[in-house]
Amino acid sequence: MLLKSTTRHIRIFAAKVEDNELIPDEKTLTLDIDPDNEFNWNDEALQSVYGKFDELVESHNNEDLIEYNLRLICSDLEHFVRSLLQKGQISYNLGCRVNNYSMGLPQVAVDSE
Repeated sequence: MLLKSTTRHIRIFAAKVEDNELIPDEKTLTLDIDPDNEFNWNDEALQSVYGKFDELVESHNNEDLIEYNLRLICSDLEHFVRSLLQKGQISYNLGCRVNNYSMGLPQVAVDSE
């Protein structure tokens, strides 16, 4: 059975990827960020998510690999993505298939005269 945790913008699988297929592997965690392309990403923002992921995995290193621990990591990463949006480091992809603004309404700059 494939151990996994998913939120709207983060998916974590206890699996490795081979030929575009997930192969269950309890020694490997695979991270899928924003699978629906709801956000516009730059390399710096993506790397910060990967860094946060590594940090969170390390903080759970001495614990059993169970669904609950994956959900904690997934939830913390979801909040981290929200913080990137709020800081303006990523933005909503207005060309996305569905715009539901799940992390809050977009911030719009107001022209002051």
